[in-house]
Amino acid sequence: MKAIKMSNFGGPEVLKYTEVDEPIPATNEVRVRLFAAGVNPNETYIRTGTYSFYIPELPYTPGFDGSGVIDAIGEGVKHLKIGDRVFVAALLAKRNTGTYAQKVVCDANVVHRLPESISYQKGASLGIPALTAYRALFHRAKIKPGETVLIHGASGGVGLLAVQMAKGIGAKVIGTASTEEGKSLVKASGATHVLDHITEDSINKIISLTNDKGPKVIIEFLANVNLETDLKIIAPYGRIVVVGNRGSLEINPRLAMNKEADILGLALWNAIPDEYNESLLAVEAFLESGILNPEIGDELTLEDAGKAHEQILSKKAHGKIVLSID
Repeated sequence: MKAIKMSNFGGPEVLKYTEVDEPIPATNEVRVRLFAAGVNPNETYIRTGTYSFYIPELPYTPGFDGSGVIDAIGEGVKHLKIGDRVFVAALLAKRNTGTYAQKVVCDANVVHRLPESISYQKGASLGIPALTAYRALFHRAKIKPGETVLIHGASGGVGLLAVQMAKGIGAKVIGTASTEEGKSLVKASGATHVLDHITEDSINKIISLTNDKGPKVIIEFLANVNLETDLKIIAPYGRIVVVGNRGSLEINPRLAMNKEADILGLALWNAIPDEYNESLLAVEAFLESGILNPEIGDELTLEDAGKAHEQILSKKAHGKIVLSID
């Protein structure tokens, strides 16, 4: 079968489209014939060999997320059968042969049914983004219906799903984006208000939209730029969940003290098994109920995996980059 294989660490050029042996599922594993794979920023970090959470043994086929059809089942698998449409979310799987391939073998418990109403491309855009959004809102922020949540950078793959989930459980959502296209996507996903990125100069606008209280929850994707502003606008006893960060900063801790605000870090790698499984079941339920409808950004071929890695770090995110697989 065809797959992307890395024989050494480095830039996008190490992602080679080549022939590899077809993997065979063992007990409690399944094999999925993939039609699409999701591309995530952490896969670009893994490619360099410098990612603190995971350095794979080489040769290595990247990819944690994908969607397709079950074509082989190992012993002990009861909840899936050959021919089922499924999505794969294999970040924490004990075995994952990589979704940048025509077929993947992984633990059966990280493979869930994909409703007929959801395309394979949209199914491949779940996985890490959907589980991150769920964990940020429900495990870390413990968001409740009626609360106001501000989602910075809401037009990206995680942000749009977070908007849909928060809206779906009855929260009031304020999303930010940097382009008109991005703002339109955030609005279509259910945000009550859509704004330019919040800065020191626009604090008063967000305060006025929240009846002078500030948002109760903030989902933050660029903490090194926004965290100080977040602490100024967060409601008393509010929760700020840091999902993304690209540098260091200096802040006055009194800003957190004055509000008794919580700053909560999130790394999906740290999810305990019970929470990870809960997240997968919740995402499946959100899909079936229609709450979740992933937005696809750029769609490239498997051969163009290197180009996808270049784009995901250099472009403004509008939806999810996916690889289509013949």
